[in-house]
Amino acid sequence: MQETKAFNEKRAEIYWWLSSLFAKELTEAELQSYQSVEIRSFLSGLGENETLKPSVDALVDALNRLQTREDAQLELAADFCDLFLKSDKHGALPYASMYIGSSKLLNGQPAKDMEKIMAEHGVGVNEDLKEPADHLAIQLDFLGNIIIRSNEAEQETQLEDSFAQQNEFIQSHLQSWIPQFQASCAKHDQFGLYASVASLLVAFCELDCSYLTGEY
Repeated sequence: MQETKAFNEKRAEIYWWLSSLFAKELTEAELQSYQSVEIRSFLSGLGENETLKPSVDALVDALNRLQTREDAQLELAADFCDLFLKSDKHGALPYASMYIGSSKLLNGQPAKDMEKIMAEHGVGVNEDLKEPADHLAIQLDFLGNIIIRSNEAEQETQLEDSFAQQNEFIQSHLQSWIPQFQASCAKHDQFGLYASVASLLVAFCELDCSYLTGEY
């Protein structure tokens, strides 16, 4: 059980890391850290999994190309803005409401559903993220939180129940729209860093569901 809880911590850290990438533009200092041995080793470790390897390779390639990209931080910030902050016609808005439901309007039913599930778990929205609850960064942050909370389980059955909840959340609230989101990123992100991160997210969610259901 302790081994499972330690693995849960790693899973939560990955979801929180992915959340941070969709939450805001990377700073100059953060960009520099992606060239460090520590983060490159982390990415290399993820790439050892065959399911994740293509996306990780694409991300590493983008990071390598950033080293010779003129005004890299400003250009990447512009990529972030164009993709995630402007129009769904020329970008990939990171809100579930834009991809599922009948209205396809910002702050639609998926946002209300997220507000409800977060209230049920007593998890609030990060105050730094002034976004509807169905924003991808908020959903991933919430998932990391419920994973960590599952480590409070004292019995195996409690942990199994939590795994079932996590799997249901991923399938209902993420996998229902992130493949479409990833396709939009691939279409509109010419440089490719955020497209690779979106691809990695889709692959990791698939892998995680296999783990949670005992199929991996």
